[in-house]
Amino acid sequence: MLGWRLAISAILIPGLFGIFYLDALAGPSAPILLLLTIGLAIRGSSELVDLLWTRSFTPNRGIVAACCVLVSAAGWYGRFGHMPIRVEGDGNTLAQVLLAYSFTILLLFLTAAYRYREPGRSMETLGCELLIVSYLGVLLGVTAQLRWVAGSDAGYLVLGSLVIVTKAGDVGAYTLGRLFGRRKMVPLLSPGKTWMGGFGALVGSSLGAILWLQFATPLFNSTWHPPDWYWSAFYGLVLGVVGLIGDLCESLIKRDVGKKDSALLLPGFGGLLDLLDSVLYASPVAYMLWKGLPLATWNIPEFNG
Repeated sequence: MLGWRLAISAILIPGLFGIFYLDALAGPSAPILLLLTIGLAIRGSSELVDLLWTRSFTPNRGIVAACCVLVSAAGWYGRFGHMPIRVEGDGNTLAQVLLAYSFTILLLFLTAAYRYREPGRSMETLGCELLIVSYLGVLLGVTAQLRWVAGSDAGYLVLGSLVIVTKAGDVGAYTLGRLFGRRKMVPLLSPGKTWMGGFGALVGSSLGAILWLQFATPLFNSTWHPPDWYWSAFYGLVLGVVGLIGDLCESLIKRDVGKKDSALLLPGFGGLLDLLDSVLYASPVAYMLWKGLPLATWNIPEFNG
C-alpha cells in the first residue's frame, strides 16, 4: 500500500504542477487556477453532501455547490477586464471571499425558510450546509489567495510550498507510522494515527519545506535568494502540525457519520477531500506565515542589496 500511495503521488503532484505552470504562463489573473478551483468546489461539495447525508441532514446538492463556487471563486472578481471593480495583479481579495461567504449565509437561510414544512429538520440541514460552505468554500478561497500573497510572480512558489510541505508530511507520517508506529495517537477518532507517524509528519514537512524553498526559489527567478533554512524549517514544522490536525478534523466528520472515506475516487486515498484535507486546513496558516515570516526575500530590502 505504501508503494501504491507513493506511485499515485508521483503522478498527481507533477500533474498539479503542470497545471500551475500553464496557469503561470496565462498571467497574474490565473484563469486556469480559477477553473481548477471551481472544479474542486463542485466535486468536493458533492462528496461532502454524500458524506453528510445521514440522520436528519438533507443538504441540497445544487445550492451547496453554487455557494461553494461563489465563495471560492470570489477572489477573482475584478482580476479580469471589463468589470466595475479592477484588482491589480498582486491585489489582496480576501475581503471579497468574506463578502461572498456573507451572501451565501443569507441565501442558505432564505432557502431553509422556503423549504420549511415541519419542526425538527430545518436547523440540522441548514447547519450542515453552512458547514460545507465554510469548510470547503472558504478554505478553498483562502488557498487560492496564496497565488498572490507574495507577488504574482511567486504565486506558484508559494502554492507549491503548501502542497509539497503538507504532502511530504503525509508521506512521512504514513511511512514512519507503518514501519515503527505502536502507540495510538487518537484511537477513537483515527485508529491508524500513531505518535511515531505524527513525528514522521513533522520530519517530512520540515524537510520538504527546506528542500522546496532552498532549491525552487532561484528557479523562479535567478535573482531571488532563498529564505534562511531555519525559517523554512519553522514554516514546514508549523504546517506539518496544522496539516496533521486537518487530517484529524476530516476524520472527525467521517467517524461521526460512520464512514471510512469521503468517496471512492482513488484506491488507497479515498476521495478528493481525503487528498485535500491537510492542504485546506493549513492554507490560512500558510497565508499568515508568508505575511509574517521573512520567506519572500525578494520583497525584503536587505536581501536585495
